Formats: sequence, structure tokens, C-alpha cells
Amino acid sequence: MPTPTFDIDLTDSFERIPVKIYPNSHEGSAFIAREIATLIRTRQEAGENCVLGLATGSSPKSLYAELVRMHRLEGLSFKNVVTFNLDEYYPIDNDALQSYNRFMKAQLFDHVDIDPKNIHIPNGELSKEEVKSFCLEYEKMIEDAGGIDLQVLGIGNNGHIGFNEPGSSIRSRTRLVTLDNSTRLANSYEFANISQVPRLAITMGIHTIMQAKRIVLMAWGQSKSPVVQKAVESHVTEQIPASLLQQHNDTTFVLDEMAAAELTRFKSPWLTGECEWSPKMIRKAVVHMALKVDKPILSLTNNDYRDNGLGDLLVEVGDSYEINLQVYYAMRDSITGWPGGKPNANLPNHPERSLPYPKRSMIFSPHPDDDIISMGGTFQRLHDQGHEVHVAYQTSGNIAVTDEFVTRFMDFAVGFEEMFQIDNTKSKEILNEARTYLRQKKTNQLDTKQIREVKGLIRRCEAKATCRYVGISDENIHFQNLPFYETGAIEKNPMGQEDVKRTIELLREVKPQQIYCAGDFADPHGTHIICFHVVLEALRRCREEGDNWIGDCWLWLYKGAWQEWDISEIEMAIPMSPQQVMKKRFGIFIHQSQKDMVPFQGSDTREFWQRAEERNANTADLYGRLGLTQYAAMEAFVRWHY
Repeated sequence: MPTPTFDIDLTDSFERIPVKIYPNSHEGSAFIAREIATLIRTRQEAGENCVLGLATGSSPKSLYAELVRMHRLEGLSFKNVVTFNLDEYYPIDNDALQSYNRFMKAQLFDHVDIDPKNIHIPNGELSKEEVKSFCLEYEKMIEDAGGIDLQVLGIGNNGHIGFNEPGSSIRSRTRLVTLDNSTRLANSYEFANISQVPRLAITMGIHTIMQAKRIVLMAWGQSKSPVVQKAVESHVTEQIPASLLQQHNDTTFVLDEMAAAELTRFKSPWLTGECEWSPKMIRKAVVHMALKVDKPILSLTNNDYRDNGLGDLLVEVGDSYEINLQVYYAMRDSITGWPGGKPNANLPNHPERSLPYPKRSMIFSPHPDDDIISMGGTFQRLHDQGHEVHVAYQTSGNIAVTDEFVTRFMDFAVGFEEMFQIDNTKSKEILNEARTYLRQKKTNQLDTKQIREVKGLIRRCEAKATCRYVGISDENIHFQNLPFYETGAIEKNPMGQEDVKRTIELLREVKPQQIYCAGDFADPHGTHIICFHVVLEALRRCREEGDNWIGDCWLWLYKGAWQEWDISEIEMAIPMSPQQVMKKRFGIFIHQSQKDMVPFQGSDTREFWQRAEERNANTADLYGRLGLTQYAAMEAFVRWHY
């Protein structure tokens, strides 16, 4: 009798918490929303309340949008729902723009039929003497409600859940806590600058969270991938509070593909069972092994492969020497000083085509400085090598200009008129109005349209100056001012038809043979990913409508301001000399409104020129460690096949 065989899936063998992975945050949020809706309806049929623990921040926005949609279009009622929010800044006014009280109303409560008496959110307006008794009462209210049926969580970059920072005890309950500086920096995108981020918060404790009957933690985006991997695959430790969820008997992590990228099943899939050894997978495995053992690619031995879980690759492909050569040549061929293709040369393995030459190159820059920050060296190379370079600044970038810059530049405008005896009383009126408004501006107030326009003008002038510095003529500079961005608030609207329409019109005007687009989606406002989808949708429609030029147009993605490509993914690396690095730095310096303490800069406190130089130098260093030519810096690109 033949021995039965069992096909055991070991894909998730390194994971200590159940994980569900979806292509994007919208699909992941829809899954969680369906779970919540099913629970609500089940309790309604039984005549019982449904008690939900709710989170704030950027992660649950798409979840709440889906619940609102289900309420409006599918009749999902919240009349039997009781909610307890995880946390709130302290001290803070309940109606402040950054308040979680305000957030929950704007994102969910104002749009569904929940009874206001059933909403519970920590109160940031209490006196410090009242906080302790409030926290005790909050715990009692949860207990009296029968406990939390389903707790929704996000995860901080340092592993915090709620505002339970690293080191929080598993026995902790609702309390006043001091925020870790990394958390304040990560949340500073909601505030004008880091000094305005509260240092304290009221939060449910880890014990309170662990008492929930079911827990769902959501994480979206590449920036969350390192801490997700630690929480899911590493040992339980209070230094990574989310790892404590391994001890809960009904927890699920819901991730998008980018947040799951560091899990072993994606990072090193050859360790989780059988692996399909495509050229891309071979390159990834060998490059990561070479960096791990700190050897050039061509020095790797059969023993290195066997000792690092790549014995199956030797069996399938052969001797390490042949594999080393394959990967070395692939990495070598990604390096080029000709981002538009090398003219009069037949280079079949070159990242870009030699023809047509010169090319019409279009750089899409989400903010008015992403072009020079992320690909300033390549930007200059394209122009110097004779290509027709266009730059499209997709948004005004006005929220990243401080109030001080408004009055500074308006002072200059009025002073200029006075110096040259130009009688313009209107300018003085506008300046006085702006000064008065900004002086009296409260935490829950948005800039007026007039002030936003001044801030946008400041950034537009800086962008023009940068293009002129590179050598780009004014007619090749395009300011799109996409409408999705113009809310006056940190939170932006979704991509709209007008955004796509303006992009289609520009593409048809220029008919580019080469497009550069931002591919780093870790910017804290989410602007980059919306701008990327606008370009993709515009290209899709142009293709669908039969535009002739689009078949000859390649799309390259750059990173740099917020993150960098994994070394094994890079398909085109543009080397830079020390002189070119300095020239790029001076180009970034032109954006004076973004120097020093940048508003809404996220968790990275360095100036943008410092971030860019370090990442570019690191990319060059990695190539050097792999045995390739050592350059001062490199800008990296990946081709997107649309």
C-alpha cells in the first residue's frame, strides 16, 4: 500500500500571530469592516449591544469610510453599538484639529446613527487632578458594558498599541502616560511643528486591550513592515508592546502587501519551504546573503549558500560560481550614467533604450521639491545630456509652509513697493489681514484661502528657481495644483476626476517617451501615493483611448525623501560624483521654506538634503560592498510596467 503524502503549507511557519494579507489598505479595511458588520448584526438579532474598541490615526481611516458606506448603502445600523476609544492626547481641546474626539466625529460618528450616549473617548480637557479618577471610571464603564467584543488596533513604528509605549507593563490599565519622542515625531505630521505635539496622553492599558474578546490589528505601508515583522515573528517583549498580542487567544493582524514585506514569507521565502527560483528571486537571495556575510558577490562559496538556507538553489541551478556571475552581471548592468539611454550605442542590457534620442522626459513631483530631493542628480543629467525635460509639480505643497514665512514674504512684497514708490494699498491691506488672522489663529482653525494661496506661491517660486538652476526653461515647468490636495488640512480628498483630467491633458501635450514618478509611499500625508495613482489612471485612460505615443513611454519610479529601494530591486542606478552631490544639495537649499524645522516632516528629523545624501551614499556603499564600482552616491529607480 503506497505511503500517503501530505502537502503541508509552511509559508507562515515563522509567524506567531495569524496574519491576513491584502493587496492594499482598502481591501484590508473592507475585510475588517465586514467582520464588524457581521458582529453588529449578530448582536442586533440577539437583542444585545455590540461593544467596539476603536483606534485613531491614519490606519483606520479607510475602515471608517467603509463602515460609513455600509451604513448608507447597506443599511448597517449602529444603534446597538457602544464604543470605547483607545486614547487621546493630553492636554488638548476636544475640538482641536488634532483631537481624537474631533477625528472620530469627522471620520465615523457624525455619519452613522450611533447614540451619542454610547460613545466613550478619553477626555483631554480634564485637569490633571481629575485624570486618575476618570481613568478608573473608564475601566468601570468598559466592565459595565460587558467588556469589549472586538478591539481595533493600529501599530506605531516603535511597536506601541494605543499609546502604550515600549516598556509598558502587560498589567497596565487606562492611565496618563508620557509619549515617547519617536511617537511624537511620528505624529508631528498632524501639527505645525514638533513643539506643538502634546507630551502626554490618556490611553487604555495593555491589560485593558488584552481583555477584549477579539483583537484585529491593522497596518498599512512599507514604514510599518519592520515593526510588524518583530511583533509577529520575534519573541514576546514589553519593548515591542504589539508582540504581547501573541499571548491573546483571538488576535489577527490585517496587513497590506507593503506592511507585510519584512515577513519571512516575503523577505526570505526560501526559508519557508519550496521556492520558485526566478532570476529576480535568485538576485534577491544572493544579494541579501552577500550583505549578510559581508562578502562581494563573486567571492561567495557553496558553503555560504548551504549555511544561509540556499542549498536548494545550488541543487536547482548548479555551482555557486555560475549563480554569482548571473547576479553580478545583473547588478553591474543596472549602473549607468545615461538615464535617458546612451546614444549611438547598442547596449541590450542597458536599463533604458538608446532610441529615441533625445527623449522627452517628464518628471512628476508630488510636492514642489520632490524632484530635486529624490532625483536631483538624474534631473541634471537628463538636461545636460540633451533631453527635453519637463517637470510637473502635482500639488501646491502649501500646508508645509510656516505662518512665519507668509508674513516674511509679504513684508518683502510691501517693502519692495515702498522702496520703489509703487502705490499699492491693496498689498498692505492683504498683509495686515494676514498678520491679524495668523496672530489670532486657533488650534482648530484652517488657513484662509488667501493665506493658502500665498503659501503656494512661495513654494511655486522656489520650484521655478530650482528648475532654472538646473537649466529647465519656464515653458517646461508645469504647476498642476491637483484639487485633491487643496483641502487646507492635513487630510486630503481622494483622487478625483479633475485630478486625472489635468494629468491626461498634460501628458497629451508633452507626449513623453520617459516618465519619472514618486514611488515612495511612506510620506506621512499620503500625498505621494495619491499622485502616483493619478498618473497611473491617466496613463491607463490614454492607452484605452488609443493614444499613439503611450506605447513608446516607459515609467520609472524614484524614492529618496522618505525611503529608498531595496538594493536587490534597483533596475537603474545613476552614479554621482562628489561635485554632483554638492550641486544637488545647493538645488535643495533653494527651497528655503523647507529648511531647518520642516512642518509635518514625519518621524525623520533630518532636513531633506541630509536624508537624500545619506540614502544616496548608502546605495553607493551597498553596491561597493557587493563588489561593484564604489561611487560617492547613487540615485535608484525601478521600472513600473503599466
